[in-house]
Amino acid sequence: MSDSGTATAPIPVRTRPTPKGLPPWKVLLHNDRRNYMEYVVAVVSETVRLPRLEAQRCMLEAHRKGVSLLVTTHREHAELLVEQLRSRRLVATTEPDET
Repeated sequence: MSDSGTATAPIPVRTRPTPKGLPPWKVLLHNDRRNYMEYVVAVVSETVRLPRLEAQRCMLEAHRKGVSLLVTTHREHAELLVEQLRSRRLVATTEPDET
């Protein structure tokens, strides 16, 4: 808490626990021109289980920059999420987290 009496909110970390020993993989949302923004937010929120505000922030980042990190998790879960997002007409990919 600062001297002014206001607390600062912690920055959310978009990671899911990975089983011990498995390297992390990123789930990336790409911008597309065929889906309405509200639809993308709803699908991301439901599929990746992000709070609606976080899903909206990711959608806007993908819209403005072309791509947004949704979550970092283990490979099998990342591939499942991408498959689910693609089945709902979103453009998503996975890649290893090299950080």
